[in-house]
Amino acid sequence: MKLNKYSRNAGFTLVEIMIVVAIIGLLATILIPSLKNARSNAQAKGCLINLQRIGAAADMFATEKSKKNGDPINYPDDLSPYMLNNNGQLPACPAGGTYSCGVVGSPASCSLGTSVTPPHVLPSN
Repeated sequence: MKLNKYSRNAGFTLVEIMIVVAIIGLLATILIPSLKNARSNAQAKGCLINLQRIGAAADMFATEKSKKNGDPINYPDDLSPYMLNNNGQLPACPAGGTYSCGVVGSPASCSLGTSVTPPHVLPSN
């Protein structure tokens, strides 16, 4: 059997492999920053939800104990009965910050605050 001059062995050429690698590299450079932003946004959203839960727990504490605005709160001891999660623990900031709530009527805060993007701060009403 004689092969004609147009037939070739099955497989990929070096140029084809280099083009595929270049395309994968280009897609990775586009995708990786987007994934990082999505993670930061999700952490901030989780933190804001926790801050809202702490605020709601402070309101319940103040109502039950007949506290008024400006009265001190011993965080987390005073609020833990109102906001334990399924594991019996207080929620933690997804990005590693710490929460504080010192006075009835003031919003809870995260130690990360505006030092990260997006910020871990409740919007003012």
